[in-house]
Amino acid sequence: MSFRICSLRLFEIPLRTRMPFRYGIAILTECPHVVLVAQIEIEGQMATGIAADHLLPKWFDKNPAKTLAQEVMEMKASIQHAMSQSVGLRASSVYRLWRDLYTGQMAWAVEAAQPSLLAHFGVTLVERAVTDAFARASGARFAALVRTNALGIELGAHHPRLAGSEPANWLPHLPLSSVIVRHTVGLSDPITEAKIMPEDRVDDNLPQSLEACIRAYGLRHFKIKIQGKAEIDLERLRAVAATVGKAAPANFAFSLDGNEQYKNLDDFAAFWSAIRADSSLRQVFNHLLFIEQPLHRSVALNPAVDDLRKRADLPPMIIDESDAEIDSLHQALALGYAGTSHKNCKGICKGIANRCLVLALASDHPDGRFLMSGEDLSNTGPVALLQDLAVQAVLGNASVERNGHHYFCGLKMFPRAWWEPLARAHSDLYIMTNEGRPRVKVNDGRMAVGTVNNAPFGCNFELRTAGLTEVCSV
Repeated sequence: MSFRICSLRLFEIPLRTRMPFRYGIAILTECPHVVLVAQIEIEGQMATGIAADHLLPKWFDKNPAKTLAQEVMEMKASIQHAMSQSVGLRASSVYRLWRDLYTGQMAWAVEAAQPSLLAHFGVTLVERAVTDAFARASGARFAALVRTNALGIELGAHHPRLAGSEPANWLPHLPLSSVIVRHTVGLSDPITEAKIMPEDRVDDNLPQSLEACIRAYGLRHFKIKIQGKAEIDLERLRAVAATVGKAAPANFAFSLDGNEQYKNLDDFAAFWSAIRADSSLRQVFNHLLFIEQPLHRSVALNPAVDDLRKRADLPPMIIDESDAEIDSLHQALALGYAGTSHKNCKGICKGIANRCLVLALASDHPDGRFLMSGEDLSNTGPVALLQDLAVQAVLGNASVERNGHHYFCGLKMFPRAWWEPLARAHSDLYIMTNEGRPRVKVNDGRMAVGTVNNAPFGCNFELRTAGLTEVCSV
């Protein structure tokens, strides 16, 4: 096939959280949300594709010396550079388009001294918009594009173990019809209703405390963030454990997010020993799924610093922020990590290849522990969340961190013209509030993704950009 990127337009929507979201070294109360619209020529015919995401500071680059505004500007620079080198780019497949764009963007990142994770963010936004345009133009659903390898993914170019195979050889035959919501417990989130001060209570008829969220949504999977300060973390873990143990179903499970807070494995191992020695946590931690990125990215993949193969006393650990380049998963597995995460901001083609490798290794070593988790950057609708869910469902990631509906009040800050079409097209995923705006529906701890799967690429309605602030166009 023939693909050519003809033009790109970037729009911005300012968002505010309904409550502060503290993660790692940042406290989020507001952020820009960007929408990219691409015009693609496919086999001589024009097609339109969209993609969207938050510009969320202190994740792509956790440099404490930089202000939040500086990091937002750098994210825009990553997107704009990817846009500028995209226009006129030709390739024989979505995958080849992505690889060529990735190669050029990585060269720019080196010259501009930008982190690979940040540089790749701009590439993935274009990749998503191209994928959406291809799905709409072909009349095929995303799952079918992956299963027939219409995207042209060359698995062997990523992972030699997969040479000669295609995604359909490894991925589930059908996408998941729903995903388990793994609810994030942010570092400043109230655990119980009693802990909410009157001046901090949110008046929007949505649950605020962990205790209330469990009741309202039927939650049974959780993601607990820690901050690298042992006594504070242990005290908070006890409070979370007590609430989850009391309010959640008996089959609850959780992951622990280390937020890159440890500079060496010995310090984290000492914290893990303290957890195991705590009688109030011992039973709860039997429900642990895995630990996500406890080590800072500067050391996490350095074999001279840490090698998990020598630490049988530690639970399964995966990388997240360290998954910045195409070969990052290879490096992690060689050091004894169990796997990595998927989120669309790290790349669709890359995520598909990584999931196939994880499943291939699991088939090679049935007694081993290889995994990919579904993670989130507080994704919200009407585009970013749905496209991410579409990919997670195809990958078969059954437990997915979803927290955008907890920190943002539905589509309150998005154009009203989007509300009814979204709710109508995705009635299994969205419900109208009393105020007449859609919010995500979580029942029995799950999000339904049937209409997401039946859409070209997640989103099954026409998104109009009238009224949005245009940032740039090429």
